[in-house]
Amino acid sequence: MALNIALLTDGIPPYVMGGMQKHSLCLAREFLRNGAKVTLIHCVAYGAKAPDENDVATLFHGVPADGLESICLRFPKPGVLPGHYLRESWAFSNAIYNALKDRWTSFDFIYAKGFTAWKLLDLKRRGKATDWPPIAVKFHGYEMFQPAADQKSKLQQYLLKGPVKFNNIHADYVFSYGGKISEIIRTLGIRDEQIIEIPTGIEAAWIREKTAISQDPVKILFVGRYERRKGIEELHQVLKSIPQEQKLRVDFVGPIPISKRLSDPRFTYHGAVKDREKILNLYDASDVLVCPSHSEGMPNVIMEAMGRGLAVIATDVGAVNSQVDQQVGWLIPPQQPATLREAILQASTITSAELQKKKQAALTKCLDHFTWEVIGRQTFESIVNLVGSKAK
Repeated sequence: MALNIALLTDGIPPYVMGGMQKHSLCLAREFLRNGAKVTLIHCVAYGAKAPDENDVATLFHGVPADGLESICLRFPKPGVLPGHYLRESWAFSNAIYNALKDRWTSFDFIYAKGFTAWKLLDLKRRGKATDWPPIAVKFHGYEMFQPAADQKSKLQQYLLKGPVKFNNIHADYVFSYGGKISEIIRTLGIRDEQIIEIPTGIEAAWIREKTAISQDPVKILFVGRYERRKGIEELHQVLKSIPQEQKLRVDFVGPIPISKRLSDPRFTYHGAVKDREKILNLYDASDVLVCPSHSEGMPNVIMEAMGRGLAVIATDVGAVNSQVDQQVGWLIPPQQPATLREAILQASTITSAELQKKKQAALTKCLDHFTWEVIGRQTFESIVNLVGSKAK
């Protein structure tokens, strides 16, 4: 019979936007594509209208959704005091537990994003749920165990570390993107046999057929928020140090405050871009993505850039080293402006043939290893192997 999977998440697009939420939607779709029954528990923001099952079924783009059950809850009202997100996450995990209170034993496997299984894991810890199926958790970034960008980040990390560790050590399995993410998970006391390494993916429709010819001057792209951990301050510092006579063009995509933007004709700020065609055009008009983050999971922006045939300059944090190597671009240490500057200068001065080789390597690697069809099948097969004959 079909594998019966409960997929718990804090939202799916377009109702909740974010990389974690997009991952959840794609994962549910691939489970269905592989013949599983999926009970998807997700949420909308407090006060927002919850979509019905028919609304959600339309998001699966031709994949039959007759094996899908969608249960949409509302995330608790946000507070203002320190730690409010943790209190809300605990309350949301309670709501998830109650939504399927009498049905948890009917599943073969529970795949839980972030803190969504917190209540379930607490019950298992206390011996209240000995007949439940395996519970696997997936935290996307583990940024709280990576170097903090500033004092505010340190406080946020301090608050998150304990609850994240609790959810990991009481889960039966932990999904990891690999790379340094797996190293972090091991430091929490998780055994190797509990860690399931699977990268994130990108939809095949995003990937272009061939790379564009490299430009002169080389065009560099940054996509992200003005957030300290994204390394944009270091990037601005480096760009200001590059002489005007250096042939260089940089496009910034994201909600970067006008007061923080550099006044230089070589640099263009496009603001937040939500239109798919416009963002595709910006990727396609570029040669190199720069991602100088202090901490990460496995950035979607790098996957998107590789899928459009861009070389990548990125810091070696999280699972980025599973995406970027010297064939694809430049993998550099975090928080080292001098090394970032050197990589940018190399990218803007290497021969067109050398840059074209990196761009093609990025596109090929994305197509061979990171499409959602590949990632979905790997995830589904790993779950089948874990539950074995227990599947109902």
